[in-house]
Amino acid sequence: MSGTRCRGTAILFIMVLTIGCGERVPHPPSSATAAFAVHSIALPGAPQGGVFMDYLAYDRVHHRVWVPAGNTASIDVIDAACDHAGCDHVTRIEGFPTAEIERNGVKRTVGPSSATVGDGIVYVGNRGDSTVCAIDADSLQRGSCVVLESVPDGLAYVAATKEVWATLPGERSIAIIDAAARAALTRKATIRLDGQPEGFAVDDAQGVFYTNLEDADRTLTIDIATQRVTRTWMPGCGPDGPRGLALDGAIGVLLVACPDRVVALDARHDGRPLSAITVGGGLDNIDYVAHRHELYAAAARAATLTILRVGLDGGLIPVAVVPTAAGARNAVSTDEGTAYVTHSAAGEILVATPLGSH
Repeated sequence: MSGTRCRGTAILFIMVLTIGCGERVPHPPSSATAAFAVHSIALPGAPQGGVFMDYLAYDRVHHRVWVPAGNTASIDVIDAACDHAGCDHVTRIEGFPTAEIERNGVKRTVGPSSATVGDGIVYVGNRGDSTVCAIDADSLQRGSCVVLESVPDGLAYVAATKEVWATLPGERSIAIIDAAARAALTRKATIRLDGQPEGFAVDDAQGVFYTNLEDADRTLTIDIATQRVTRTWMPGCGPDGPRGLALDGAIGVLLVACPDRVVALDARHDGRPLSAITVGGGLDNIDYVAHRHELYAAAARAATLTILRVGLDGGLIPVAVVPTAAGARNAVSTDEGTAYVTHSAAGEILVATPLGSH
């Protein structure tokens, strides 16, 4: 492991909200404005072509952002307690396997690509060797790994059963990993699906796991105990299908990321659509901070980060739009509302901090 210094120039954005709305917004915003300080963190060892990044994870206990840094064969761990330009706060966990793949005639190197936070352990999925490995959240020391039959996409920790669920689009399935024993991960079960799973959300209280079928424009509910699909909903994302998911379990609202908009579904009444709002093209994974009732949606083609507040009736209320960079996507947020966004082409993480949060 090695440390590095974050780089980037702090920029102040004060942005008047201009965002297109979908089906309805129950409480129209009143000329909302939002001010953010934005800077970038250069990832260590980034090659000239950038760093391939997909899913991030935020550890709310240790205040760390986990960045699987693909082609650098490492995980970069950012200390979110130090979120301004010029402070030493990136630790690199090195030595993960990588592999070269070819897609559409283009070769690229893949490696660690996803993470999920468990009880004192962070689990990392690696496309380089189709493994999921456990890393101690305190010491950052690597533990056991388990090999899957296909490359993992998203990972989700299910606290109620002490399991890690890994979506495997190539196998049209979900792999369930037993994580009850901290010293050893073991394969437990496989859930076969009728399409390619994309995105995830977990409702431990209700015992429900949510995922999408990207190639079928469907959202599924899966009973965690029986590991069976119980309901199939239609988010209406179109031929490119749904992507990420987020859940407000307290009010029973499931948030679905379509390629250019967010759709709110009533999770308590068979997926009834509640609202929708356009946030710009290139939307992928999304993040939700429950106590703030705020959703963070970074659109890669629109080059914006949109923050939405979720009303008690499932209405999506715009709060802010922050300029990012072309290709920036897959935000995660701290409890204070600071968002971390992948910018793979530049080999960096963009950090958007709301003014007055310190």
